[in-house]
Formats: sequence, C-alpha cells, structure tokens
Amino acid sequence: MPYPKPADMFDRTWEWAQLTRFASDEEPGASLGVVSGRRRQGKTFLLEALCEATGGFSYSATEAVPRQEALRQLGDAVARHVGSPGSIRFAHWEDAIDALLSLGAERPVPVVIDEFPYLVHGTPELPSLVQRALSPRRRERVESRARILLCGSSISFMGNLLMGSAPLRGRASLELIVPTFDYRAAREFWGLDDLRLAAMVYLIVGGTLAYKSEFLRGAAPARREDFDDWVIEHVLSPASPLFREVRALLAEDPTLTNTGLYHTVLAAVAEGNCTRGSIASRIERKATDISHHLTVLADAGLLTVEPDAFRRNRSAYRITEPLVRFYHSVMRPVYAQLEQVRPGRTARLWEAAQPRFRSAVAGPVFEHMCRTWAHSFAADETLGGMAVQVLSGVVHDTGSRTGHEVDLVSMGADGEVLAIGEAKWGDTIGMAHLERMERIAAVLRAQGRAPNVITLFSGAGFMPPLREAADGSGGRIQLVDLDRLYHGE
Repeated sequence: MPYPKPADMFDRTWEWAQLTRFASDEEPGASLGVVSGRRRQGKTFLLEALCEATGGFSYSATEAVPRQEALRQLGDAVARHVGSPGSIRFAHWEDAIDALLSLGAERPVPVVIDEFPYLVHGTPELPSLVQRALSPRRRERVESRARILLCGSSISFMGNLLMGSAPLRGRASLELIVPTFDYRAAREFWGLDDLRLAAMVYLIVGGTLAYKSEFLRGAAPARREDFDDWVIEHVLSPASPLFREVRALLAEDPTLTNTGLYHTVLAAVAEGNCTRGSIASRIERKATDISHHLTVLADAGLLTVEPDAFRRNRSAYRITEPLVRFYHSVMRPVYAQLEQVRPGRTARLWEAAQPRFRSAVAGPVFEHMCRTWAHSFAADETLGGMAVQVLSGVVHDTGSRTGHEVDLVSMGADGEVLAIGEAKWGDTIGMAHLERMERIAAVLRAQGRAPNVITLFSGAGFMPPLREAADGSGGRIQLVDLDRLYHGE
C-alpha cells in the first residue's frame, strides 16, 4: 500500500488500503469519496491517521452551528493547515469549496470533511454545490488533485448522497463503509484468550471499538469469574458511558425524530418479534403504521431485514448491535431501578435478568456468530460447497402441518441448500438435536432441497454419542464448538 498502516491502528488493513490508494491517486482532477459507518467504529481515527500520514487536511463539523459560523470554523481550519498568519474568511460555500480544491493544486492530498450531515443540516443545498464544484470540465476541478472525503455516521443519510437522483450520484470514486468488528477480530482487540469469556463479552458489547478503547479505557474481565462484576460495574452502572449509550445512538441520528417509538419497535424485536406483523401486534399498531420506522431503523444500521431461506415473501428483522439488544432486553425493563444506586441492588437485578439475557441476548447473538462463521470462515468442504448466503428460515412440513425453525441455512450461488444447522449457546448438544435436524433434512429431501451437511453449534459442548455419530458420518455431520468457531474452518 502507498503508506504503511500506523502502528497504533488495530486491524482495518483493507480499509486503510482503500483510503491510501484513493488519497495518493496521481490522476489529474479532483475526486470525491464517501466514508460512512455507525458511530464508535473508528472512522474519524482512520481519516485523521490518513491526513497525518499524507499531510492532508481535516475538518470536523459541529452540530447545530449556523451557516456563517460553520464557514468561519472552516476558514480557521484552512488557515491553520496552510500556515496563514492571518484568518481566512469565506462569504459563501462556493468560495469555501474552491479553497478546499486549491489544497490539491500541487499534489494529491486528502481533504476530509467529517460529520458532513451537520453541515447539510444548516446548508441543505451543500451537496448540489459540491456537485457543481466537481463538474468534469470546471477549471478548478481539473487543475486540482484534492481527494475530497465526506464522512458521516448517519448511514442512511450518507448512503442517500449517492442514490437515485441525489446530486452527488455518479460523482464518487470511493464509497467506503467502516463496519463493526466480527467476533474473531473483537476477541483479539479485547485481548481475551479464554474463548468463552471472549464470546460472553461479545454477546453484550459486540465489535464496536470505542466501547473498549474510549468508554471503558481498556477495562475487561480477566477471568470468567469476573464477568458478572464487570457487567455490573461497567455496563449496568449509571456512572458508565455504556449505561446511556443506546439512548445516545438514537438521539444522535438526525433521521430518527421520534425516538420513543423507535425504542418501542426495537424492544419488540428484542423480545423475539421478527416479522412486521408480529412487531406491529406487540406494540398495538397496524403494520402499515410502523413500515416507515422499520425502514428508517434498517437504513440507520440498527436493524437488518433478512429473507426467510425457504419463503422469500417472508422476512425477519434482527437487531444488528448486541448492546442495543442487551439494553432493550435487560436494561430498559428495569432502567429506573438501575438509576437508583443502592448497595447490592444492581447485582440482584442482573441475577433476576439472567433468563432474559440467555433467551433474548445470548441465544440470538450466538446464532449470528454461527452464521458469520458459516459465511466468512467455514471451508467450502465443510459445508459441501461455497456458501454465498447464510440465512435462517422455517421449513413447513405439509405432512404434519408444522413449521420447523432452522437457525442456519447455508445456500449456494444457485439457491441450493448446502447445509442446515442449529445453534445453542448454553446447551450441551446431544442426539436429540441431531434427530430433529435429520427430520428437517428429510422434509427438505422430499421437497427436492436436501442439504449436504448438518451443522450443530454449541457454546457448551457436545455429548459423546453425538461426537461418535459425527466421527462416523464422513463429514456429513459437522460439530462446531467455540474453539472451531474462533480458530477453525
């Protein structure tokens, strides 16, 4: 890559390569890139490191600042960057954009505008002004090699910049979404050698970088025996930044205007209501009344909607962020009691919440980890082919008129079923689980969709008879424990 990755940057090798390649492009003419991702994922760290490595310019907008104040702040930032002894003032955004283009007059240089949605809130026409400034035959654009990078945490807003009839559609040569860490990278980032402990931490805080590095200042449970105390002190305590984080995530997104109803929708999903109809029924609304809210939550990256593997006209909504799920399942029902700090009370509330934690948090998040393994880490030979999509679904048995839920369905490029699987975080899996999956496989075989492999995932282990059955299956039965989930394929 053109610039070596900074020593204090964990992972993000691919993202760094994309940014440095864009920033060092020697082709004439200014270019545009868009960087987005949920808050706390390290976007600003990446972009600041890029500017430090390349001598680039970086400006971070401030929320709710009037247009002229934003222009003044930007002028001050440009003056500092170029070493101007006096201040630089811009009367209009057109002047400011041309000044940013001039920063790339002599060489390729990244020009970062962070928190771009804040600027657009005060100047709605700003995307159109950027489009005009980057017109292909415009002299200021042709004579510049500025690499403009617009960054923001509102995924829906940033994505819409380049969609449909938006002014900047077709202008960007880079669109980079900075994701959360998967469970494997998260374990390394937290520095946890105990795999079960690493999974337990991931079940709550997921793969968000800032939760360790900034919110908790590196505080992590050293042993499994420390886990409950860590949750009580660093997640359930009103003194911890994580305590109000989920409320802040919704409040900070400008597309979420009625946060109360959005929280109610998320709570319904956290309870296990995954379809539009069941969510609406739970909150006593019509399905049409919440369509907009579900779409906005999905656009904001807080919900994902996945098709049923066996019924494409049926979709399931899932919460993407483990902490959001933890908040709505464990914290929100007793939030007032948690705020009233009294000796021993939080520990009792955490103990009482264990059934909800196991069913509404640990189970669903572990299933997601298993689907990630099948999609990203499992060898083609393990699943009987290359999985291009890993979903869940319900198999309908017309003979018994029952529906069988399947946690994991690995599918090939042509939609064929490669493998089906079941995931249990807290249960030691035995022959009964295998027999259930064999019955489902028989139903699929009768439908002409027989799976090649049955996969069984467990965070607690497998009974000896099941291990013997798997050993003698010639690879048709795959057992995946935590060691294989984290290290194997």
